[in-house]
Amino acid sequence: MGSIDLFGFLPFGILDLIDILLVAFLLYKLYELVRGTIAIRIFFGVLSFYLIWLLVTALRMELMSQIFRQFINVGVIALIIVFQQEIRRFLLAIGNSTFIQNLGATGGLWKWLGKETKGKISTNIHALSEAVYNLSKTKTGALIVIPQSADIKPIVDTGKKMNADMSAPLIESIFFKNSPLHDGALIIQNNKLRAASCRLPLSNSERMPKTYGMRHRAALGVSEESDAVTIVVSEETGEITLVVGGQFSAKPDHLKFKESLQGLLSEPI
Repeated sequence: MGSIDLFGFLPFGILDLIDILLVAFLLYKLYELVRGTIAIRIFFGVLSFYLIWLLVTALRMELMSQIFRQFINVGVIALIIVFQQEIRRFLLAIGNSTFIQNLGATGGLWKWLGKETKGKISTNIHALSEAVYNLSKTKTGALIVIPQSADIKPIVDTGKKMNADMSAPLIESIFFKNSPLHDGALIIQNNKLRAASCRLPLSNSERMPKTYGMRHRAALGVSEESDAVTIVVSEETGEITLVVGGQFSAKPDHLKFKESLQGLLSEPI
């Protein structure tokens, strides 16, 4: 493939350009993962350490250079340990990407692996929105997770399995303050209340508004690790918040909330 000589001595071709663009894209995605978290500070600390090593090497400070070199030699393992959560989120983001899901749906990859995709989940939006709106009016705290294509069985296993038909009164009764199942998340899948009182992974993000509490942090955590749609009702204000893909979206009224659900989930029943 043809190439040109930059500065008269440096060959540069199409593959070099593609290489640079891919590396830039990868670095940008990594930055997106650590932005707003404590990991970004560690990242800059590691970068500073590396730059100091380059400086002492250039100044021929042999003793300092040897000390820094020993740290650099084990740096990859240390980075994997330090950034294990971010690496896990990065790999999950790749696995849950639209391209990968479409690859499985069109090419039969997941079927060959024994993980056939189920398509978009059908949800009774009318019953769900009615229950959430009633919980909001009474300022009853609630946390509801609706998985899409990603498998969240490990989260389901942390709660009490129900497999009950979905209805607004049943959802409201679960989050009643004296209910033994109100503490934790409710998982809704295929129009069934699959499990209640489930524990969700907590996000370490520092971008979360200070007015939000533990329910919002848990909702953000599960949205960072899956493509689930999560609904939070604040027990302090009654505010309804949708959390999808690590993003918060407050819904001030019932109509806007229902319209958002219809856009995110399958056709209402």
